[in-house]
Amino acid sequence: MSGYGDLLRTRGVARIIAAQLTARFPSGMLSLAYLMHVEGIFDSYGAAGLVLAATSVGQAVAGPLTSRWMGIWGMRPVISLTIAVCASSMAAIAFVPMELWGYMVVGLVGGLAYPPIQPAVRTIYPKMVTSRQLTPLFAIDASAQEIIWIAGPVMTTFVATQVSTVAAIVLAGAFLLGGGLWFLASPELGRVRIPRSRRSFGVVLKRPPVLLATVVGFLLIASCAAIEAAVVANFGKEGIEAGLVLAIWAIGSLAGGLGFGHVPIGPWALARRMSVVFIGGAAAMFFLDFWGLAITLLIAGAGIAPALAVMFAIVSVSVKFSDTAEAYGWVGTGQLIGAALGSAAAGFLIDGFGASGGFAAGAVFAFVGMVIAIMFKRAHPDLRGRDASPLPDTEPVSLPVS
Repeated sequence: MSGYGDLLRTRGVARIIAAQLTARFPSGMLSLAYLMHVEGIFDSYGAAGLVLAATSVGQAVAGPLTSRWMGIWGMRPVISLTIAVCASSMAAIAFVPMELWGYMVVGLVGGLAYPPIQPAVRTIYPKMVTSRQLTPLFAIDASAQEIIWIAGPVMTTFVATQVSTVAAIVLAGAFLLGGGLWFLASPELGRVRIPRSRRSFGVVLKRPPVLLATVVGFLLIASCAAIEAAVVANFGKEGIEAGLVLAIWAIGSLAGGLGFGHVPIGPWALARRMSVVFIGGAAAMFFLDFWGLAITLLIAGAGIAPALAVMFAIVSVSVKFSDTAEAYGWVGTGQLIGAALGSAAAGFLIDGFGASGGFAAGAVFAFVGMVIAIMFKRAHPDLRGRDASPLPDTEPVSLPVS
């Protein structure tokens, strides 16, 4: 753990981790907040799932595109514009009564404008630390992301059940605006410039590690989102049991992320970590009481942050620096779509089969992710003895003829 202390004392590292974490907190809040808010209006988890699906379509289109724009217009202009539009869409869903199609349209716009903070910060990281420190930094970042995906819903559940779903959406908007301004003020955004990529849009997905991380990341976060919805449905909208169980889940993920952060990443690393998520998630279907879910989700959580850290590392080592923002944009898009569609799938299954249906959806997503990681092991770089720095950008140099 002393290595993490040294890393966090590196100039600017702790500050930018905290800023981007705050700005990205809505990623772990909006799916559940929208699910509970729209379900309360239309009395249907299925209707809420349609709004989440529309939001995910917008995120799918915008994620890699806005990330690529940062190499053209710069990080600050792109992030500023998207924050403004996204915050406006959140306010409309919270305060403006609409028909279902209206909520879907506004959700679509919000998804299209979701700020590309995740690809921005992961592009900046290699310029802030040494190559030896990069893999542990990805482990810390993955653990921080689990605060977003798991602790975020804890906060959302508490505010939505104890105050209102409108207050939960407003809180997410406050994190977006406050954290976004903090991140934009970070001097690293001025020191690091993303080079304009010379490759066509989407070509980066031809890199097998990028595609592997995008697909497995989608399935992992879909599993998390489905389980979150199932936990809420299992304990109902009253009381704090759901929030406590999700908090225990977060503790498991944080412990796993920090505990495995220095373990060398071999070609089986992603499959092993996904198997832990699947085992814990599958067991949750059969233990629906408080302590049963607390223990099974503690196990599942221990694989989440380590799996994400592996994905970040294999993407970084496989692409050129000019392509890192777009690559992480695709990975982030997969995760955001997973969050929305995982909640949507769980919502329909909860309507039909109760909370067990939601846990089953989470287990299936994790199982498919594990199988894909096994089947495509050859696409997984072996980082044992290597650093996770991006490939340098090179171009032809004219030499004088003697």
